[in-house]
Amino acid sequence: MTPRHLVPRLLVVALAAALLAGCQTFGTESLVASSAPQEISGPAASAIAGDMVSRLAEHVGPGTGTIVLKPDGSPFGGALEASLKTWGYAVVSDQKAEGEKLIPLAYVIGSYDGQVLARLSTGSLDLGRAYTATAAGATPTSPLSVMQRG
Repeated sequence: MTPRHLVPRLLVVALAAALLAGCQTFGTESLVASSAPQEISGPAASAIAGDMVSRLAEHVGPGTGTIVLKPDGSPFGGALEASLKTWGYAVVSDQKAEGEKLIPLAYVIGSYDGQVLARLSTGSLDLGRAYTATAAGATPTSPLSVMQRG
């Protein structure tokens, strides 16, 4: 294999390691704080949020519950909330929200070797993916990483 073919595999391994290192289970009582850098452009944040929420909907069903989200005030946090609502989810930020189907959701956005790494986590599911972000948007550069718990 040429070094060029190793880069996508390295990204997937790095993303998987980041997911495993950051694994946490949480309920609505112990929802973890989400974090994303402020320097991600609005269009890139929207593209990443749209892609990640569409993948989340594939695993939990579109609009199947109320998402409990503790945003960090970043462009990504706002874009994620807007995308969740577009997909039919009710979104609340109060950790004491009540209802039959509450889905606590946390996100982490980081960077590694010029790529943006995105992770969405629920109590039973972690989704992760690497992206190339520009001022005009973002495109996936790795396959979706899915980890299901219990």
